[in-house]
Amino acid sequence: MSYPKRTALALASALAGSVVLLAAPAAHAAVVDVDYQCKTPIGDKSAVSPIDIKGVKSGNGYTLTMSFQKGVSSSPVELGKGAMKPSAVIRLGGAESGQVQVSGPANAAAIPANTPIKISDLTGTYTPKKSGKVSFTAGVLTIKALGTTTTCTPGNSPKPSLELDVTAAGGAQNTSDDGGQLPKTGPLDSAMALGTLGGTVLLTGAAGVLWLTRRGQRATG
Repeated sequence: MSYPKRTALALASALAGSVVLLAAPAAHAAVVDVDYQCKTPIGDKSAVSPIDIKGVKSGNGYTLTMSFQKGVSSSPVELGKGAMKPSAVIRLGGAESGQVQVSGPANAAAIPANTPIKISDLTGTYTPKKSGKVSFTAGVLTIKALGTTTTCTPGNSPKPSLELDVTAAGGAQNTSDDGGQLPKTGPLDSAMALGTLGGTVLLTGAAGVLWLTRRGQRATG
């Protein structure tokens, strides 16, 4: 194989490696124990439940799903099928602030008296307004049943259950700390220009070798 061809193959490999690195999902998820302090019609109760939050890309936003791995609160009387309706908020942090409302279906089966209430998966839609890394943390849980409302507030300042690198609708770019846009990289103003440092050095070296090789061929021709 000629030297120019070997150099071209090395160049192609560097580009492919950069694309793979850039395509890796920028997300971090963790199951977090949340210590809920609940205000119920019959007094205060508390329960710890591991919380999992997942985000699935959907159009310009994400479908968020909040899952409870243990029951929260209880009722002194049986809750018949469809008698309990849960909802909650997910607090946003990082590049965004505010909260996302999530809700779930009523209980599909009766819940016996004095039994921890298993909360169904709660879902909602999040549409980024700003670009950057956004965290998602379990917030207040609300349980409505038999005409009463139970409010459960996290009492242990839980850590985020999910972090995502998001892009605002319309493709708005991230900004630097001083408020200006991140600098562009010149003619290669594309994903390829954001390759690793090693890939960039390899590309520069390959270009120099090709130029010197061609120049030498012209000089001896």
